[in-house]
Amino acid sequence: MGILKVGIAGAGIVGLTSALELQNILPSADITVIANEFNQDTTSDGAAGLFRPGTSFCGPSIDITRKWIEDAYRHYSDLIPERCGIKEVGGYIFSSISQSNVQNHYLEKLVPVYRPATRSELKLCPGDWKYGAYFSTLLIECRQFLPWAVSRFKKGGGKVEKGNISSFDDLFQTYDVVFNCTGLGAKLLCNDYKLVPIRGQVLKVSAPWLNNFFYGDFDTYIIPGFNGVATLGGCRQFDSFSTDINHYDRAAILERCHSLVPRLKNAPITREWVGLRPHRDPVRVEIEVKGKNKIVHNYGHGGYGVTAAAGTSKHAVRLLIQSLSSSSASCKL
Repeated sequence: MGILKVGIAGAGIVGLTSALELQNILPSADITVIANEFNQDTTSDGAAGLFRPGTSFCGPSIDITRKWIEDAYRHYSDLIPERCGIKEVGGYIFSSISQSNVQNHYLEKLVPVYRPATRSELKLCPGDWKYGAYFSTLLIECRQFLPWAVSRFKKGGGKVEKGNISSFDDLFQTYDVVFNCTGLGAKLLCNDYKLVPIRGQVLKVSAPWLNNFFYGDFDTYIIPGFNGVATLGGCRQFDSFSTDINHYDRAAILERCHSLVPRLKNAPITREWVGLRPHRDPVRVEIEVKGKNKIVHNYGHGGYGVTAAAGTSKHAVRLLIQSLSSSSASCKL
């Protein structure tokens, strides 16, 4: 077999982490990332980027899901010295409803600190908080990470091509293997009716004084970013395709976030964003063989694409290597 030609469909964080992992494991491969949106135009760009998988986040099994998350956390931790938009951050999650709302079975034994909030910490924010936890984790700022990943990929010999993908069959005219990291685009490309959008809306505000993140009930979150910009959210609207800013959602987000951290009332809004999270249960990471070609699917992460991308990408590349080894062994027989 000659040089393996691989096309990566999609340039969000899933596509780029897949490209870099493949480049690392198969340095002789000819790899091209193809997408019609890059960097600030991708859904990944608007994400707050806090490494915090939801407890309902689901792969094909709990063991595989846990490995995705552990692999991703270690991968991002190792990249901190690269100054690529990753840093450690700590903060709180509060609830007045249930102890289970402040627990996270994926993080509790993974991150350096995950402990119950003290009585005094439960009073840090206004409200009748009965349950709470403090934990440390990572922040991945896609506005910095995505351009860094593209640059690193190119320096490693990778190619980037702007274009629309209407069919994987078209790509098979050029590539032996296609990585499908198209997010919500996979709904039509794969006729995957399990894939649905979860609409999210956030506000970016100037709050250079904010050092910790805060989570409250009803999908309320305040996450400090880089350069003094914090993300306020949010909402999760299942099966909504609207990408318009909704002023009712804005008002609700501001009311909840201002109640949690009153000082934010004076924080100027610098940007508003709406994105459609590609949700699938379970997340699809598997190989599909089409004649002599292979599609490696890696999509459906919902609101946890930034968190899990590095882990699912490692899994996707491992599946490809196993498939190539099996094909090679079959040819020898």
